[in-house]
Amino acid sequence: MKITTTNRLPFLMIAALLAALPAGVAAQENLRGQLFGGTDSLLVRAKERQADILAPASFKKAMGYYNEASDDYKTGGQLEDMTENLRNSSVYLAKALDVAKLGEVAFSGALAARTDALSAAAPTQQPELWKKAEEKFNRAAGELEDGDMGAGNKYGAEATDLYRTAELEAIKSNYLTPARILIEKATKQGADDTAPKTLALARQLTAQTEAMLKQNRYDTDEARVLAQEARYEAAHAIKLHEVITRIRSDETNYEVALLGVEEQFQRVSGALGLKARFDSGFEPPATEALEAIREREVKLEKAGEALKASTTTATNKGVELENLRLQIGSMEKRVGTLTDTEKQLQQSLTVHRTQESTIHDVEGMFTSDEGHVLREGSKIIVRLYGLTFPVGKNTIEPQYYNLLTKVQQAIKKFPKAEITIEGHTDAAGTDDINQRLSESRSLAVAEYLMANMGVEVPVNSQGFGESRPLATNETPEGRAKNRRIDVVITPIW
Repeated sequence: MKITTTNRLPFLMIAALLAALPAGVAAQENLRGQLFGGTDSLLVRAKERQADILAPASFKKAMGYYNEASDDYKTGGQLEDMTENLRNSSVYLAKALDVAKLGEVAFSGALAARTDALSAAAPTQQPELWKKAEEKFNRAAGELEDGDMGAGNKYGAEATDLYRTAELEAIKSNYLTPARILIEKATKQGADDTAPKTLALARQLTAQTEAMLKQNRYDTDEARVLAQEARYEAAHAIKLHEVITRIRSDETNYEVALLGVEEQFQRVSGALGLKARFDSGFEPPATEALEAIREREVKLEKAGEALKASTTTATNKGVELENLRLQIGSMEKRVGTLTDTEKQLQQSLTVHRTQESTIHDVEGMFTSDEGHVLREGSKIIVRLYGLTFPVGKNTIEPQYYNLLTKVQQAIKKFPKAEITIEGHTDAAGTDDINQRLSESRSLAVAEYLMANMGVEVPVNSQGFGESRPLATNETPEGRAKNRRIDVVITPIW
């Protein structure tokens, strides 16, 4: 059925006729596609280009006409009115797209700042700042729609500053709100009198965290730890205040409090097989407990080494016995010449020895500070702990050129191999930032190897962000292990 603007039949009558025909539902869907298809395509493109925020006036008018057409379709309005509304909607969507293309360039900085603020949850953490930033951005977009580029740039710059401020305050709020709440609670309770040093330390750590985030909002490793310590010290001050207040209310509580501490200490000593004595204070039993812990650590380490050696010996003996069994079986069948199977086995053994020798050579190329070579199935992984980057950057600094020369030499030992450079980060920062950073760093290493060091084989790169940690992200040592570059070599022997 051909749709024309001169058709004055109410749309409800047309729909009813179509429903009465065979496959009426499909016919109705086809009719809606004919009516709305072109406008729907424009609407999808407009949303993809963020026309709703870059050209708000045009987009709003377009949606007004579109919603009227949708209402007519649902209620069975005049077909001519419906098509006219869709035509007007398409005109304003096309205009919004044109403005959006211009706005993407004119407001690139503001859009990036807006995205970062959204990632930091600024709309919920800093709603007032976010609202002001949105108002400025809408004003900038409106000026651009009206053709006033100068005013648009002015308000766009103001919006950028507000978005960045909202982002920073949101990040600070995410990290510091728990500590600030506890500090306020401790202050109200009177901890400045009962636990002044502890509360002062909590405030100091909070101030240090805030200064650190202000200096570099994207390097949050140390700031995260400081914020956690500030929260702990604030909670510590509250606990001290409660205990000290109880003691002050009744002087007999001094002894009770000290005996309670001794009891908890005795539990630790008991677990170590010791009997703590406090007639000389807390220092002697503390020293005794520490010595016992160190002795246990040494014993455990030695036991682990012995177990490893025992397991290795047992495995080697098992392999030797299996090889002997195979040799005996082979000798029983030997007639005087080697069979084809034995020749193939000898060749395989020779290849295997060559492979092991090559891998052993690669293992000896790197010091413990530079990296660690390990195997994962058929893959050889060179884990470069010694290659680090400036915070938030993918720059390869000159002091690491020698290390990458060793990587080149290692790769050249496997002339027929697939090489992939994997980038990994710790959990500090947002998932998106970590993913992009890991990708850019792995790509930088891959491009450096191919361009500057003459690696003959193609070198691929892949970033995994924070998704594959090797250690906990709660300690500086763990985070340092998680920030790494892995050179994955898949030999084709």
